[in-house]
Amino acid sequence: MISTLRQKFNAEFSDQKYAALQDWVAGQYHYRAPFRIAETPVFVSRDLRRKLYEACEEITDVLVRPDFKELTKEAVLHGQEVPDETPHTTFLQMDFGICRDENGELTPQLIEVQGFPSLYFFQDLVARAYRANYDIPENYTHLFGDYDTEAYIEHLRRIILGGHDPENVILLEVEPHQQVTEIDFVACKALLGVEYLCVSELKVTGDDVFYIKDGRKIQVHRIFNRVIFDELIRRDDLKREFFFTKHHNVEWIGHPNWFFRISKFTLPLLKSQYVPESRFLNKLDKFPDDLHNYVLKPLYSFAGTGVIINLNQYDLESIEDPENYILQKKVEYAGVVDTPDGPAKCEIRMLMLWDEGAPRPVIVNNLARLSKGQMVGVRYNKDKTWVGGSVGFFEE
Repeated sequence: MISTLRQKFNAEFSDQKYAALQDWVAGQYHYRAPFRIAETPVFVSRDLRRKLYEACEEITDVLVRPDFKELTKEAVLHGQEVPDETPHTTFLQMDFGICRDENGELTPQLIEVQGFPSLYFFQDLVARAYRANYDIPENYTHLFGDYDTEAYIEHLRRIILGGHDPENVILLEVEPHQQVTEIDFVACKALLGVEYLCVSELKVTGDDVFYIKDGRKIQVHRIFNRVIFDELIRRDDLKREFFFTKHHNVEWIGHPNWFFRISKFTLPLLKSQYVPESRFLNKLDKFPDDLHNYVLKPLYSFAGTGVIINLNQYDLESIEDPENYILQKKVEYAGVVDTPDGPAKCEIRMLMLWDEGAPRPVIVNNLARLSKGQMVGVRYNKDKTWVGGSVGFFEE
């Protein structure tokens, strides 16, 4: 998005450098990610950085309100409440589509906010890969708050381990070896010593939770939760002893209830120039006349599942559970990243951490996704180049 850097990058790009980038990532932990790493990082100007920061702070102002839990009490699905909820989320992400305003200036527009962990480990890894294989200016950084990689990983270590022995802390998922994000789990294990396990592997005795490693029964004191309930609910074939809705003698790092509280459910509560109008479908007196300017989103899905882009009144009238949907004003992504075969749209996710007892979360890292399809996502970008997962380097 900075034309001089973009032109220089594109001129110096080669397929050999891109192959070296992919091999470098795969070589760090002897694991090759199944998703597409984009050919290029994103270069973010000081002005866009300022707007992204401003947007994050305005949204955070709502999340830190004393009555936020009351405002979101209906967000947690009935029968899916997890005991021992923490006072606030630990992990927080805000996704912004990069658009142009009425003056043609770049501006971020909120797509989604999530109280759930993202690719905190992989994003540092891929940023280091771009820097190792391409000529990235020194005054551009992917980390914030004066972090370097060592300090950033130390912050993650402190938050995730919480003072416990790594052996007693686990990363929990649904069949983690089948997840496209497994490289993040691999990096977490390599850097923190935390095992990643499927919910079906946990053993329960009374209120205590254990897992088996090398024939030893090891007690779990702390769970770094990566389970998305939408996926777990559909996996009734998994035989398990551990159930989220029962009390266990464990600490949650990334308490599951915050996945619901800070989600699409939060969008109608937010008012900002950086937040498109969003309304609960069941609270509309009448449907907008210009439905073509809106998108329908289910509250509790992920990776774009169930989203309807090209709406008509029949779609809305067919919804049997309107309380589980929002209607959001469409965000028109701009083609802001010039590539050899046409401009790519860009989405930037600001990754945040909220230390226990801290008044507010802080921005620590970012994720970028490039797309040339109708939506950001693998299914919309098949057989396209200069698309996929990336990272933003922000001008300091």
